[in-house]
Amino acid sequence: MSITSMEDLKNKQAEVKKNLDGYTCRVLVCSGTGCIASGAQKIYEEMSRLCEGIEGVAVEMQKDVPHVGIVKTGCQGLCELGPLMRIEPYDYQYVHVQVDDCREIVEKTVICGLPVERLFYRHDDEACPHPSDIPFLNQQTRIVLENCGKIDAESIDEYISVGGFSAMAKAFFEMTPQDVIDEITKSGLRGRGGAGFPAGKKWSQVARQPEKVRYVVCNGDEGDPGAFMDGSVMEGDPYKMIEGMVIAAYAVGAEDGYIYVRAEYPLSVQRLRMAIEQAESYGLLGDNILGSGINFHLHINRGAGAFVCGEGSALTASIEGNRGMPRVKPPRTVEQGLWGKPTVLNNVETYANVPKIILQGADWFHTIGTEGSPGTKTFSLTGSIENTGLIEVPMGTSLREVIYDIGGGIKGDAKFKAVQIGGPSGGCLITPHLDVSLDFDSLKKMGAMIGSGGLVVMDENTCMVEVARFFMSFTQRESCGKCVPCREGTKRMLEILERIVNDEGEMEDLDRLEELAKMIQSMALCGLGKSAPLPVLSTLKTFRDEYEEHIRDHKCRAKVCQAMRRFIINPEFCKGCGKCAKNCPVGAITGVRKESYHIDPSLCIKCSACKDNCAFDAVYIEA
Repeated sequence: MSITSMEDLKNKQAEVKKNLDGYTCRVLVCSGTGCIASGAQKIYEEMSRLCEGIEGVAVEMQKDVPHVGIVKTGCQGLCELGPLMRIEPYDYQYVHVQVDDCREIVEKTVICGLPVERLFYRHDDEACPHPSDIPFLNQQTRIVLENCGKIDAESIDEYISVGGFSAMAKAFFEMTPQDVIDEITKSGLRGRGGAGFPAGKKWSQVARQPEKVRYVVCNGDEGDPGAFMDGSVMEGDPYKMIEGMVIAAYAVGAEDGYIYVRAEYPLSVQRLRMAIEQAESYGLLGDNILGSGINFHLHINRGAGAFVCGEGSALTASIEGNRGMPRVKPPRTVEQGLWGKPTVLNNVETYANVPKIILQGADWFHTIGTEGSPGTKTFSLTGSIENTGLIEVPMGTSLREVIYDIGGGIKGDAKFKAVQIGGPSGGCLITPHLDVSLDFDSLKKMGAMIGSGGLVVMDENTCMVEVARFFMSFTQRESCGKCVPCREGTKRMLEILERIVNDEGEMEDLDRLEELAKMIQSMALCGLGKSAPLPVLSTLKTFRDEYEEHIRDHKCRAKVCQAMRRFIINPEFCKGCGKCAKNCPVGAITGVRKESYHIDPSLCIKCSACKDNCAFDAVYIEA
């Protein structure tokens, strides 16, 4: 079927809604990457098999026959509790679903509408039957993620049923390209990829270029450790992002677009391809979209996993078939981007905000978030926290709300220590920052940045020097090597950090780290290079005592840095079994059976074999 007009789109929407309303029951199996890794595909197959076998019930639509829908959705948010399943129309949310649970779900819920209570999420020992009962979900504001987990991620029909492509139609038939740009500008939408540059300003800069061949590019190269927001959007609702790109193309006069996706996101690539094929078959992509005379062709380009390709000029170079390396600016991407032509480059989340703004207006968008950072922000919440997963909250939400109200607090009742925000380009926030507004401007004042939206929560058992070393190791490894400040500067910084964690540091090293960091910040070629020292500068500022402790006292209070650990046998607990000595690979443990054994620190290689094999907890670490 081809949709050639706004009227056709409305008719299709009504048709799909009618079909969906005809289901007596819909089983929504979370099929995001996390849940698939936990066995969601097997659950989907088992539910399909069991429902096929229900007498008098059909899985496919049949007249006058009760029927059940088994669909794959995108991420439902509660990643740590997967595999996840929602059952409509009862609005039941099941967690930790296993294949063995499927028969009971079919017999109780699908056939009789009764809940399987043991599969409900529990908060303070109380069952939470519905998503609206779960603190992790009910305190979010979903714009970008509003369809994720609620519609079939592989069905354009279901996207259309919830208003999909209505914003595109409105832009085409009720707005001029300049009207679209003005609305996006008025909304205050800022790029969600990290820098927070106003999207409307970027679009207007491309639109006024004298060169008439223009491109629209989506940055789906999500490379930050611990970040999975954009991947989840591409997996769970690729159509919304595509619709946003079409609107951007209309606004700036582009006829071709590219989605740059990490090759390590195979599910995102698969569903994007499916979505593009479906949109093309309906005439919602390609030539003469909706009979409007507007053309837009969309292509997928898979990245090779280089972190630097998240930078605009490196990304466009990679699409062109060249090595992904940043170039000197100006000219900027808006002037000379892909193949030297003016290019709109935004990330997945930015484009996914566009349809809602066009439909509901800039004034509505300003009712959410802060004055300088309107709207919402998606975050991947990971680390030492009770509820890890994908969240979306208004800009300006405090860190305390995210960690304690939504995330459920620190895992195991440990003490909060810090949050790394913005990945290797971000910084650390500590206890005094818990009530600071999470928005572009507030974080910038504190020497941090939202970045793409990764939030890694750390507790008291985390060594901040090791954290800095980890991020610097990542940055140095991912440096493209084009400019000396980043290539050599990060290498020197990493060497210093490695000396410190290996108990070979000097107090002068701290001054050297700060000097190198400031040099890289001021002289690196691209934004990724300039932000590379932020984790080190941030931890030096807030946890300088830990650095000094490593150097001066040869001590790691978190007992993480192996070179500073000392293994000791407690004579009160030691039974003299000799198991520790038998498992020591270097013969550092001596003693007589049935008497306390002893570890020679000069021979000990700190492998932890003695501690791991002691049945009496007699071996402890002194740091």
